[in-house]
Amino acid sequence: MSANEHPEGAHAPLSFALLGFLAFMAGATVANLYYAQPLLAEIARSFHVDAGRAGLISVATQAGYAAGLALIVPLGDGRERKTLIVATTTLIAVALVLVALSPDFAILLAASLFMGLSTTVPQLLVPYTATLAPPARRGRAVGLVMSGLLIGIIVSRALSGFGSFLGWRVIYGLAAGVMALCAATAARLLPRQAPPESVPYGTLLRSLRGLWQNEPVLRFHAFLGAMGFAAFSDFWTPLVFHYGHLFPGEASRMVGITGFIGVSGALAAPLSGRLSERHGVLAVNGSFLLLVGVAFLILWLQGNSLAGVAAGAALLDAGVQGSHISNQTRLYALRASVRNRLTAVYMTAYFAGGALGSLVGTWAWKEAGWPAVCATGAAFALAALLRLIAGFHGARSRPPQAGTGA
Repeated sequence: MSANEHPEGAHAPLSFALLGFLAFMAGATVANLYYAQPLLAEIARSFHVDAGRAGLISVATQAGYAAGLALIVPLGDGRERKTLIVATTTLIAVALVLVALSPDFAILLAASLFMGLSTTVPQLLVPYTATLAPPARRGRAVGLVMSGLLIGIIVSRALSGFGSFLGWRVIYGLAAGVMALCAATAARLLPRQAPPESVPYGTLLRSLRGLWQNEPVLRFHAFLGAMGFAAFSDFWTPLVFHYGHLFPGEASRMVGITGFIGVSGALAAPLSGRLSERHGVLAVNGSFLLLVGVAFLILWLQGNSLAGVAAGAALLDAGVQGSHISNQTRLYALRASVRNRLTAVYMTAYFAGGALGSLVGTWAWKEAGWPAVCATGAAFALAALLRLIAGFHGARSRPPQAGTGA
């Protein structure tokens, strides 16, 4: 083992500069998943396809991302993590070049799938940071990296929208350059982080099922995360239709304004980490989920004004993000040797919840309008709160113990 290599449990110095770079890298990499959304109309014109086919670009990207969560993220428990992060970031740069140079729509879809698959770097960075940070700082460190990730999601849409005059191929080319710089910087700055043992890839994948079956804490927080992200997607997916009703011809711009206001929700990430360390994960998680319920009450009462929707969106983002970090803080306290697999299973459940929320929110808007959207979003938050209350009472009588799966 080299002087710059740190096994599980051995903490390298975590400077503010290194933590800041990890947060930036998380945001820069996750942004690649969302550049296409404001550019779909331009891409459709470029390849002479209709809007429905152009929308397959987002589907391919998200499908690739879901596959990467299950196939790539678990590798962090059996391979040296710095090398994995640098190699995967390099693959993102290659995929973005392929997207930018795609000569036809079929190749663009394949390149988008590949790009989504490799863009699992943010979910490699979170357990990497959790292992790098000493236990007393883990919640805050993970919260800061997650803040960078959330800001990347929000800002990416604005960057590609405002930069659309350059052309969609240039946007992806610039993104490829950013990823190449991130890979080079990571290779220089990140300390090596070796897992306790080298686990065969097939064993890692097979262990995911056992991890789910034998870790009650994982199942508990996976449900909370899924319901929280379902509430988030229940709001954001039909929002453009609601704004189209309130502000004809200005819906996209209004969604962008609301998204920028939602950046305030990123501030909840490090706050949640600190509060979880001081007051306990369950109580803090419940407070943030209650905030989600309050957000939907405001969205219902004041949903006919931009100020009311923006205020509700800021509270919703803060509540969902705070609950998410609280979930991860508890998961990463289980067993260091399976952190990447915990991330893979939890995030797969998380995005499954998001897909459910998008489906329900769109259906609610179509069938009964904005009040139904608010009601279904609040129902997701209520489901999480009820499960949390049950878990809280169970924890008081007998705290859930990590199993021996994986």
